[in-house]
Amino acid sequence: MAVTGVMLVGFLFFHALGNMKVFLGQESFDHYSHWLRTVLEPILPHEGFLWLARIGLLAAVGGHIWSAAALTIRAKKARPVKYAHRKPVQGSYAARTMRWGGVIVVLFVIYHILDLTTGTLNPVGAAGKPYGNVTADFAPSRWYVTFFYVLAIVAIGFHLRHGLWSAIQTLGRSNARRERFLKGVALGFTLLLCAMFLSVPFAVLTGLVK
Repeated sequence: MAVTGVMLVGFLFFHALGNMKVFLGQESFDHYSHWLRTVLEPILPHEGFLWLARIGLLAAVGGHIWSAAALTIRAKKARPVKYAHRKPVQGSYAARTMRWGGVIVVLFVIYHILDLTTGTLNPVGAAGKPYGNVTADFAPSRWYVTFFYVLAIVAIGFHLRHGLWSAIQTLGRSNARRERFLKGVALGFTLLLCAMFLSVPFAVLTGLVK
């Protein structure tokens, strides 16, 4: 769970970093998109790197879901009989809703792929014109798309913050002395990543990017 989670966080960070190219203009953003399709050519065929990345990402997502299911089953087997009386356990909202948060993230990823990867749900959906697809997708008239995007990113943020903290503990990088500092690191990184993702739709919505 921790290892696949770290892999997914790495993908999210570099994906958000690439999204920032939109602020440099259409030429820069489109060039970045085209460059991704030519990485490691001619060693790899056209889009070969992208497909390797997609396969690796799919494997990480599959491993993450499998780990979550395995941990759930293990927890149920460890307590086959429910407690007659169970004291409320203190915990964050994210900790109590990690599974549902994961479901929301998966649904958002499916929508995101159909929208900005295949172009099926995009109002333009033009192959080779990512800048035009993004600006059309988050146009002011489609404020409801931005609203849904914000809700999804917030859900990802809750999931990510708790997941990062859990991964740090699982990988043995936490102790009582450094706990507060590492919690702050997890929260700070999560806020930064969410801000990076949300900056693009808001920039289009407000006319900063058009």
